[in-house]
Amino acid sequence: MSRHFGAIRQLGYVVHDIEAAMDYWSKTLGVGPWFYNPKVPIKNYVYKGEPYEPHNSVALANSGYVQVELIQTRNDVPSMYRDFLQAGRTGLQHVAYWTSDYDADLARLTAQGFKTVMSGEVGEKGRFVYFDTEYHPGTVIELSEVAGPKGRMFDLIRAESETWDGTTDPVRPFPDLSKI
Repeated sequence: MSRHFGAIRQLGYVVHDIEAAMDYWSKTLGVGPWFYNPKVPIKNYVYKGEPYEPHNSVALANSGYVQVELIQTRNDVPSMYRDFLQAGRTGLQHVAYWTSDYDADLARLTAQGFKTVMSGEVGEKGRFVYFDTEYHPGTVIELSEVAGPKGRMFDLIRAESETWDGTTDPVRPFPDLSKI
Protein backbone atom coordinates (compact mmCIF):
# COMPACT_ATOMS: atom_id res chain seq x y z
CA MET A 1 0.00 0.00 0.00
CA SER A 2 1.37 3.40 -0.96
CA ARG A 3 1.04 6.12 1.66
CA HIS A 4 0.61 8.64 -1.16
CA PHE A 5 -1.80 6.83 -3.47
CA GLY A 6 -3.40 3.79 -1.83
CA ALA A 7 -3.20 0.34 -3.40
CA ILE A 8 -1.61 -0.29 -6.78
CA ARG A 9 -4.55 -1.29 -8.94
CA GLN A 10 -2.92 -1.81 -12.34
CA LEU A 11 0.40 -2.90 -13.84
CA GLY A 12 0.94 -1.49 -17.34
CA TYR A 13 3.16 -3.42 -19.76
CA VAL A 14 4.29 -1.95 -23.09
CA VAL A 15 4.71 -4.70 -25.68
CA HIS A 16 5.60 -5.02 -29.37
CA ASP A 17 2.97 -7.69 -30.13
CA ILE A 18 -0.19 -7.44 -28.05
CA GLU A 19 -1.78 -10.56 -29.54
CA ALA A 20 1.26 -12.67 -28.61
CA ALA A 21 1.32 -11.08 -25.15
CA MET A 22 -2.35 -11.91 -24.51
CA ASP A 23 -1.71 -15.47 -25.66
CA TYR A 24 1.28 -15.83 -23.31
CA TRP A 25 -0.48 -14.31 -20.31
CA SER A 26 -3.59 -16.46 -20.77
CA LYS A 27 -1.95 -19.80 -21.71
CA THR A 28 1.25 -19.67 -19.66
CA LEU A 29 0.27 -17.52 -16.69
CA GLY A 30 -3.47 -18.35 -16.62
CA VAL A 31 -4.50 -14.69 -16.52
CA GLY A 32 -7.65 -13.69 -18.38
CA PRO A 33 -9.97 -13.26 -20.01
CA TRP A 34 -8.55 -10.30 -21.89
CA PHE A 35 -10.73 -7.39 -22.91
CA TYR A 36 -9.14 -6.02 -26.06
CA ASN A 37 -9.55 -2.73 -27.90
CA PRO A 38 -7.46 -2.41 -31.08
CA LYS A 39 -7.86 1.40 -31.04
CA VAL A 40 -8.62 2.98 -27.69
CA PRO A 41 -10.74 6.15 -28.09
CA ILE A 42 -8.52 8.62 -26.23
CA LYS A 43 -9.78 12.20 -26.10
CA ASN A 44 -7.94 15.34 -24.98
CA TYR A 45 -4.58 13.56 -25.19
CA VAL A 46 -1.60 15.73 -24.26
CA TYR A 47 2.08 14.79 -24.07
CA LYS A 48 4.58 17.31 -22.67
CA GLY A 49 2.07 20.10 -23.19
CA GLU A 50 1.25 19.29 -26.83
CA PRO A 51 -1.96 17.65 -28.14
CA TYR A 52 -1.69 14.52 -30.31
CA GLU A 53 -3.89 11.71 -31.62
CA PRO A 54 -2.44 8.40 -30.48
CA HIS A 55 -3.43 5.01 -31.84
CA ASN A 56 -2.88 2.55 -29.03
CA SER A 57 -4.16 -1.00 -28.71
CA VAL A 58 -4.94 -2.05 -25.14
CA ALA A 59 -5.86 -5.33 -23.49
CA LEU A 60 -7.02 -5.59 -19.86
CA ALA A 61 -7.37 -8.59 -17.53
CA ASN A 62 -7.26 -9.11 -13.79
CA SER A 63 -5.12 -11.33 -11.64
CA GLY A 64 -6.97 -11.08 -8.36
CA TYR A 65 -7.27 -7.48 -7.22
CA VAL A 66 -4.63 -6.21 -9.68
CA GLN A 67 -5.44 -5.38 -13.27
CA VAL A 68 -2.85 -6.11 -15.96
CA GLU A 69 -2.76 -3.75 -18.93
CA LEU A 70 -0.99 -4.60 -22.19
CA ILE A 71 -0.28 -1.63 -24.49
CA GLN A 72 0.92 -1.61 -28.07
CA THR A 73 1.52 1.70 -29.87
CA ARG A 74 0.29 1.62 -33.46
CA ASN A 75 1.56 5.02 -34.62
CA ASP A 76 4.58 7.19 -33.90
CA VAL A 77 2.77 9.78 -31.80
CA PRO A 78 4.95 11.07 -28.95
CA SER A 79 4.11 9.32 -25.69
CA MET A 80 5.72 7.81 -22.63
CA TYR A 81 5.07 4.40 -24.22
CA ARG A 82 7.00 5.37 -27.36
CA ASP A 83 9.83 6.78 -25.24
CA PHE A 84 9.96 3.50 -23.30
CA LEU A 85 10.23 1.48 -26.52
CA GLN A 86 12.77 3.85 -28.07
CA ALA A 87 14.95 3.41 -24.98
CA GLY A 88 15.09 -0.29 -25.90
CA ARG A 89 12.68 -1.43 -23.21
CA THR A 90 9.55 -3.56 -23.14
CA GLY A 91 7.61 -4.85 -20.17
CA LEU A 92 6.40 -3.08 -17.06
CA GLN A 93 6.20 0.64 -17.80
CA HIS A 94 3.81 2.00 -15.16
CA VAL A 95 1.80 1.33 -12.05
CA ALA A 96 -1.66 2.86 -11.76
CA TYR A 97 -3.67 4.06 -8.83
CA TRP A 98 -7.40 4.52 -9.23
CA THR A 99 -9.46 7.38 -7.89
CA SER A 100 -13.09 8.43 -7.83
CA ASP A 101 -12.03 11.96 -6.73
CA TYR A 102 -9.68 12.78 -9.61
CA ASP A 103 -9.63 16.58 -9.26
CA ALA A 104 -8.80 16.51 -5.54
CA ASP A 105 -6.15 13.80 -5.91
CA LEU A 106 -4.54 15.50 -8.91
CA ALA A 107 -4.43 18.83 -7.03
CA ARG A 108 -2.93 17.15 -3.95
CA LEU A 109 -0.26 15.34 -5.97
CA THR A 110 0.60 18.43 -8.01
CA ALA A 111 0.97 20.39 -4.76
CA GLN A 112 3.36 17.67 -3.55
CA GLY A 113 5.56 18.28 -6.60
CA PHE A 114 4.42 15.58 -9.01
CA LYS A 115 4.72 16.80 -12.61
CA THR A 116 2.35 15.75 -15.39
CA VAL A 117 3.92 14.36 -18.57
CA MET A 118 0.99 12.68 -20.34
CA SER A 119 -2.78 12.89 -19.90
CA GLY A 120 -6.06 12.19 -21.63
CA GLU A 121 -9.53 10.77 -21.23
CA VAL A 122 -11.19 7.43 -22.03
CA GLY A 123 -14.95 7.76 -21.67
CA GLU A 124 -16.89 10.06 -19.38
CA LYS A 125 -15.13 10.49 -16.02
CA GLY A 126 -12.25 8.40 -17.34
CA ARG A 127 -9.40 10.90 -17.16
CA PHE A 128 -5.82 9.77 -16.63
CA VAL A 129 -2.49 11.40 -15.96
CA TYR A 130 1.05 10.02 -16.00
CA PHE A 131 3.65 11.70 -13.82
CA ASP A 132 7.37 12.25 -14.36
CA THR A 133 8.43 9.45 -12.01
CA GLU A 134 10.45 7.06 -14.16
CA TYR A 135 13.55 6.81 -11.99
CA HIS A 136 14.09 3.27 -13.28
CA PRO A 137 12.02 1.25 -15.77
CA GLY A 138 8.52 0.39 -14.62
CA THR A 139 8.13 3.20 -12.10
CA VAL A 140 5.97 5.70 -13.98
CA ILE A 141 2.91 6.53 -11.88
CA GLU A 142 -0.52 6.83 -13.46
CA LEU A 143 -3.52 8.33 -11.69
CA SER A 144 -6.68 6.97 -13.32
CA GLU A 145 -10.20 8.23 -12.76
CA VAL A 146 -12.74 5.43 -12.28
CA ALA A 147 -15.87 7.40 -11.36
CA GLY A 148 -17.74 6.69 -14.61
CA PRO A 149 -18.11 4.03 -17.30
CA LYS A 150 -14.39 3.17 -17.29
CA GLY A 151 -14.67 2.25 -13.61
CA ARG A 152 -17.72 0.08 -14.30
CA MET A 153 -15.79 -1.62 -17.13
CA PHE A 154 -12.91 -2.30 -14.72
CA ASP A 155 -15.40 -3.88 -12.28
CA LEU A 156 -16.77 -6.07 -15.08
CA ILE A 157 -13.25 -7.18 -16.10
CA ARG A 158 -12.44 -8.20 -12.53
CA ALA A 159 -15.73 -10.07 -12.13
CA GLU A 160 -15.15 -11.96 -15.40
CA SER A 161 -11.65 -12.97 -14.26
CA GLU A 162 -13.06 -14.51 -11.09
CA THR A 163 -15.26 -16.96 -13.00
CA TRP A 164 -13.13 -17.53 -16.12
CA ASP A 165 -12.40 -21.22 -16.76
CA GLY A 166 -9.02 -20.54 -18.37
CA THR A 167 -9.99 -21.46 -21.91
CA THR A 168 -13.37 -20.06 -22.99
CA ASP A 169 -13.13 -16.83 -24.99
CA PRO A 170 -9.68 -15.78 -23.75
CA VAL A 171 -9.90 -12.54 -25.78
CA ARG A 172 -13.07 -10.46 -25.77
CA PRO A 173 -13.93 -7.01 -27.10
CA PHE A 174 -14.03 -3.98 -24.83
CA PRO A 175 -17.57 -3.21 -23.76
CA ASP A 176 -19.08 -0.07 -25.29
CA LEU A 177 -18.39 2.59 -22.63
CA SER A 178 -21.44 4.59 -23.73
CA LYS A 179 -23.67 1.65 -22.70
CA ILE A 180 -22.29 0.73 -19.26
